[in-house]
Amino acid sequence: MRVILLQDVEKLGKKYEIKEVADGYARNFLIPKSLVKLATEKNLKWLENQKETIKKESEKELKNFQDIATKIDGLELNIPVKIGKENQFFESITPQKISEKLKELGFEIKKTQIDLEEPIKEIGEFPIKIKFEHNLEAEVRIIVVEEKS
Repeated sequence: MRVILLQDVEKLGKKYEIKEVADGYARNFLIPKSLVKLATEKNLKWLENQKETIKKESEKELKNFQDIATKIDGLELNIPVKIGKENQFFESITPQKISEKLKELGFEIKKTQIDLEEPIKEIGEFPIKIKFEHNLEAEVRIIVVEEKS
């Protein structure tokens, strides 16, 4: 029996693939759990429409990420931090802090997108990569300065 997978099914295939399965497996397991549709002419046309919609959404998403990456690339962020008498930091610069600073500037960047191996604990300039979906990257320059009281 030919079926269209409606979601990823372990050891069978990925969403929207067409697979040949045993009749009993389809009738007793896959169809009752709404994991598949029969591969009829009508459903195959529906599948083509779904794939076209996904392709358009993916292209739109890619363009959106490209626009954001272009705007962010080369951006310089000044982050003031409190420093003690012997140059000890009272706080470190983490992906969360960088994400909040970018949010203040109107960019919705998750802390998981910021490629920072360890928190910054010194004054200076640091190039930081921001990773987007579709293998896009942007680089921002973090400038850590002493906070003036």
